[in-house]
Amino acid sequence: MARAAGRWDDRQVRAPPLTPLAAAVLHVPAPERALAIGCREGDAALFLAREFPSARVRGVDPSSDLIQAAVGRVGLDPEGRVAFKAGAPRRLPYPDGFFDLAAGASGRLDPAEAARVLRPGGHLIVAPARRPGLRGRLAFALLRRRLLARGFSPLPLPDGEERNFLVVGLGEASGSVPSI
Repeated sequence: MARAAGRWDDRQVRAPPLTPLAAAVLHVPAPERALAIGCREGDAALFLAREFPSARVRGVDPSSDLIQAAVGRVGLDPEGRVAFKAGAPRRLPYPDGFFDLAAGASGRLDPAEAARVLRPGGHLIVAPARRPGLRGRLAFALLRRRLLARGFSPLPLPDGEERNFLVVGLGEASGSVPSI
């Protein structure tokens, strides 16, 4: 923490925005197809493409301007491994059961729509880009309940590990319920 004007100011030192996503992907198998929901300028999608070099990765965001910025960051991609589309989290522009992995790092996430585009046994990562305050923790707890109601099951993660992400599987049974 940084010290400012005689008091501690924890707003000065923050984890990089992709840290929760980077920690979460350690708990999922390599996907064939991955989706970054609310990808903004493409950071999460490009991270998934680097982390899973054989996967086809798609990013979706409701802002056409942000999608255009993300497309500009892809560079040379002759295999078409990484692509972006404009689309809302409540209406993802992909067919049913298309992805093995979906990740929500920013913006809203619709559990029903995430379940629709994931294949059975697929994984969903919820990794907020910043550590939530009380309001954010309450919203995260509500989202977790909505995910469980849609057939997602939390993956058992090592106890004692501090985390600010959630990894769930679609239609998978699990033991312990991870917390953030």
